[in-house]
Amino acid sequence: MSQHVEPVTFRKPTRMSVGRDRMLSLIEISLDPFVLVFSLWGLTLLIDRQLAAQHVILAVIVFSLTFPGPSYLAKSAGSVARHIILSWVTIFGLLFIFGYASGYLDYFNGELLMVWCWVAPACQLAGHLALRMAAPAIIELQGDRKRAVVAGMNEQSLELARRLADDPYSRVQVVGFFDDRGDERVKRGGGYSPLGKISTLPGYVRANQIELIYISLPMASQPRILSLLDALRDTTASIYFVPDIFVTDLIQGRMDSVSGLPIVAVCESPFSGFGGLIKRASDIVLSLLILALIAVPLLVIALAVKWSSPGPVIFRQRRYGVDGKEITVYKFRTMTVFEDGPTIQQARKEDSRVTPLGRWLRKFSIDELPQFFNVLQGRMSIVGPWPHAVAHNEMYRKLIKGYMVRHKVKPGVTGWAQVNGLRGETETLDKMKERIDFDLDYLRNWSLRLDLYIIARTVWVVLAKTNAH
Repeated sequence: MSQHVEPVTFRKPTRMSVGRDRMLSLIEISLDPFVLVFSLWGLTLLIDRQLAAQHVILAVIVFSLTFPGPSYLAKSAGSVARHIILSWVTIFGLLFIFGYASGYLDYFNGELLMVWCWVAPACQLAGHLALRMAAPAIIELQGDRKRAVVAGMNEQSLELARRLADDPYSRVQVVGFFDDRGDERVKRGGGYSPLGKISTLPGYVRANQIELIYISLPMASQPRILSLLDALRDTTASIYFVPDIFVTDLIQGRMDSVSGLPIVAVCESPFSGFGGLIKRASDIVLSLLILALIAVPLLVIALAVKWSSPGPVIFRQRRYGVDGKEITVYKFRTMTVFEDGPTIQQARKEDSRVTPLGRWLRKFSIDELPQFFNVLQGRMSIVGPWPHAVAHNEMYRKLIKGYMVRHKVKPGVTGWAQVNGLRGETETLDKMKERIDFDLDYLRNWSLRLDLYIIARTVWVVLAKTNAH
């Protein structure tokens, strides 16, 4: 793909890597929240000489918005700086807007907030650079690396060993593999050879102080797996199951239970339970704020559309919403046609169907603004997969594997694909596949932080007038 997706940037703490040093991981996810809180309180004591209730409340809000912090250890210093600045501009901007709109901004010293606006991201950057320098010493303090063996030598187990070896912050050393197949049938790689049959693994674990065991056997080998687990009861090693490669592309994968019976979620919406409440609350608050700010421009644009060409002001088109159910999406009319049938042609560059005013509205994505009413109705979200026309959905669901998974969430006014260069026309199947890849990546890694990041990126993309026809 032409764009690089970095899902690890927004990982949740519940997905903490087993191989990564746990102390280092805890420091990483706590660094940004504590740096922002302590920089605020430090400046407050320096400038205002005392902590008041409003400073404590602001600290709690900031901590809740930034915890857990992202992992920057694998990124360059320049990339870390860009991510910190963009994230901080988004958070501070939202706090400022809400504070101004509610009147609570008057409770704070203006000088304090301005100084904190510049000092906080500088402290974040300094903290992450310091952590990077201290990381080897932190890992060294944890003692020797943990010794691990793998049951089953195949593509996923070799990939696991490669990633552990390449991760400079991993404390796991893969000693070797155990497999029942002959040498000619074993998937070789990385210079490894089987240490023996799987039946000899428990004895090897006891004799060689092995701390971790990764089981990478096909799910069809249930009797062998159960027999191995039973034999390993006589060891103190931690045991992990590496699933078959066909289920590694999980959407919100996690352990769960049904009436006390353990199950594994393979494909689930990120907005179930508490996540759904956070998503809906943020949609309502942000859409109300945005509509209040753009109410007058909306009225002016509506009158301009009405006077510029014959036809309705608002164009209504059927799209797929959550769970693949049809919804009606609102847009300012930008064309002389009102297509909503079984065959719809995407808008192209220099499309003759687009009106002169419509071309300008599309250039800056202003035609999408009425969709904030869709958000208030609960049909859409501010951030989510881009809603395609029903005709396009019926076509692409037959051509792209996993296409309909994007409809496990509400469509969005903006989305992860749109801020990564995939706005506007998708003239090739490969481009549409790339857009779907970003949509699924959003589902895997959703967080409120990611939504705020996408909103901030959207402003830049719109101003850059990228790919809008």
